Amino acid sequence: MDDSIRFIMEDLSGPLLQGTLASLKLIVCSVPFGLALGFMLASGWVYGNKPVSWLCRTYVALVKGTPLLILLFIIYFCLPSFGLTLSPFFASVLGFIMCNGAYNSEYIRGAILSVRSGQLIAARSLGMSRAQAIISIVMPQAARRALPGCSNEIIYLVKYSSLAYILSYIELTGAGKMIATRSFRFTLVFSIIGLVYLVMVTIASIIFMWLEKKLAVPGFEAKRQ
Repeated sequence: MDDSIRFIMEDLSGPLLQGTLASLKLIVCSVPFGLALGFMLASGWVYGNKPVSWLCRTYVALVKGTPLLILLFIIYFCLPSFGLTLSPFFASVLGFIMCNGAYNSEYIRGAILSVRSGQLIAARSLGMSRAQAIISIVMPQAARRALPGCSNEIIYLVKYSSLAYILSYIELTGAGKMIATRSFRFTLVFSIIGLVYLVMVTIASIIFMWLEKKLAVPGFEAKRQ
């Protein structure tokens, strides 16, 4: 036991801390753009003309039908053939944004469709343009209603960030793998890595539960028995 504690404190804690910070950097850089892309795709799908709507639907179908690992391989290994070379970090972030945006768009599209069309008509009758009514009336309600689904995707992204190691970006899983390979303490190392992911996911879940309660739409709160 003493040897294990020494190993954790002296050999493992430093690399895992750096790896955790690298994972958080991936997540922080991916989440805002993934949400923005989700809103753009959902808006284009619902409110765009036929070509725009078709492009949004096609993008979502293609990305949802492609495993994230394959998408990362395409971005990192195939794009250089077309003259575009990205670092492991930017390739990972781009892949996470594309995937996260596609899935977020489905939640946001459902939330947009749940807003009664009469509100849009009423806003137009008050002199708002269609764009103003969508941005000021529909989108705030849709954002609040889509929060539970989008928060799940963000939590998934916390775990998906481990795939960046495949592109040689050393995040939490990659740092642990290197230490485990040198020390042959695979069970101990990966148990601690799993615990770190559990802590990150738990913290994210608590934050999103708080946000859901804070931003709950009146009349749509979960009823308690």
